[in-house]
Amino acid sequence: MSGNLMSSGSGGDRSAKPAPAGIRWLWLALAYASLGIGILAIFIPGIPTTEFILLSAWAARKASPRLRRWLESHSVFGTMIHHWRHGRVVARRAKLSASIMMSVCLAIMLLTVKQRWIIFIAATGMAAGAIWMWSRPGRVAERNADEDGAG
Repeated sequence: MSGNLMSSGSGGDRSAKPAPAGIRWLWLALAYASLGIGILAIFIPGIPTTEFILLSAWAARKASPRLRRWLESHSVFGTMIHHWRHGRVVARRAKLSASIMMSVCLAIMLLTVKQRWIIFIAATGMAAGAIWMWSRPGRVAERNADEDGAG
């Protein structure tokens, strides 16, 4: 995901206007599809939840203020989105969980899939996701909290 996927500050996201009606439905489709995949990813090892939820929030920002508000106020997804907006953070717990699940998925594939090229493609995708995920900070920087309080 690019650094411009969502703005760091919350103000820009809250005041964003939805896309023109002609393409709004495309953003809305992307938002709901990403949300659906993100929810499925909770239960299916090897699929990254965080990335799909962030993509959904980004697309919802362009298409649906109502969906955006729901995502931002959700007890789990809202935290992910908040962390991303305030330092591009992926929580350490999410990193560990995703890494364990990808490893389990890869082990199952090694034992059950005969076509090695499929395993190679899956392992490459998992490795790319893990590299991206572990390159993100694990918590919101304390300097952000200090700057907010210094106001």
